[in-house]
Amino acid sequence: MKHQESDGSPTRQRHEGVSLLGRGLISGAADDDPSAIGTYASAGARFGLGMLWTAPVTLPMMFTVVYLSSKLGQVTGRGLFQVIHDNYPRWFLYLALAGVVIGNTIEAAADLGGMAAAVNLFVPLSVPLIVAMMAVILLCLQVVGSYILIRRIFRWLALSLLAYAGAAILAKPDWMAVLKGSLIPSIEFNEAFLSIIVAIIGTTLSAYLYTWQSNEEVEEKIAEGKTSVQARRGVSSSKLARSRKEILVGMTFSNLVMYFIILATGSTLHVQGHTDIQTAAQAAEALKPIAGHAAGYLFAAGIISVGFLAVPVMTTGAAYDLAQSIGIKGSLNARAREAPGFYIIILAVTLIAVVMNFFGVNPMKALVWSGVVQGFSTPPLLLLLLLMTNNKAIMGEHVNSRLMNVAGWLTVLAIFSASAGLVVTWVI
Repeated sequence: MKHQESDGSPTRQRHEGVSLLGRGLISGAADDDPSAIGTYASAGARFGLGMLWTAPVTLPMMFTVVYLSSKLGQVTGRGLFQVIHDNYPRWFLYLALAGVVIGNTIEAAADLGGMAAAVNLFVPLSVPLIVAMMAVILLCLQVVGSYILIRRIFRWLALSLLAYAGAAILAKPDWMAVLKGSLIPSIEFNEAFLSIIVAIIGTTLSAYLYTWQSNEEVEEKIAEGKTSVQARRGVSSSKLARSRKEILVGMTFSNLVMYFIILATGSTLHVQGHTDIQTAAQAAEALKPIAGHAAGYLFAAGIISVGFLAVPVMTTGAAYDLAQSIGIKGSLNARAREAPGFYIIILAVTLIAVVMNFFGVNPMKALVWSGVVQGFSTPPLLLLLLLMTNNKAIMGEHVNSRLMNVAGWLTVLAIFSASAGLVVTWVI
């Protein structure tokens, strides 16, 4: 969408304001998918308000990861896996591709199951049938809808996550305990605690965010009429500065949602001794007698709404990665007849995710374990992202600043340390 007005015009200012609540907000909300919600709810129920500190600690990590992905897409005019395809050996490309596509598919399956369990609170149908019905709706949105339409719908779905702030307030927490849990880290060196930490890091820094953010930047340029890589290549420093603001808004929103979910479950389920949450429905049901029916229904509604945002991000993300790796056209700006292979991949990934829900997998456990899987698969991809954004042959003058590199390497160190700590508890 091109604007002819000057930079200071009201239209331009409105566009930038919407942008702050657009791409950044969508990415942040997609990070709070049902898998993340399940992980945060489990953390709050199991360990109480002592887990609140994880929200502010992971915020700078999330910002770093998503901004580097955004910058890569804007500078190169290509998605993450297209850049890998053009600069690294094929064996390395396919190894990275396998990990990301498998992770996206498992998480999409877990998210569909979590959504269906929440829908089941309102509609007395079997969970597998609900999964299939939701998959059809999501496929129609992706195949028939345009990128602009999808972006608009996603923006409003993202705001549904504010329901968790309401659920947390209705829980009537002990505010002194909240302050303590927010500022003073409570750390335990055992398998249960480290598993949750790895799951939290894995789900907040999920690999699908990297590819989605880089490809979303490319899609925005295509929507502006820049259909060739040459036309999309390059970005101004002012545009990168605006992107930093967008991403900071989105990641702050995401972490506030994380904070409120832990606050809601830590103030209710943990206090009442409901520390082992087996399903998303159980989490919502358990909140009702403790915090009121409104809190329970808000919790369930949040899972459903954000699932409709997050699942397409994962399935489309897998399609972007595979299409770029094998050299076929892949864009939500293209119609199905213009990029048939891309949409066939979306269909295939969605169908696999649906079928996985017919094997009786516990939705809540699947949500948490998908976060653990992401926690182990994310560090290598983040390391690769750091190397690419420091490569002058790829980034030109926009290689990382010293501050961004420090933030990036600290993030890598934190993820590797948590994963290694969990492995040690398994060994001993």
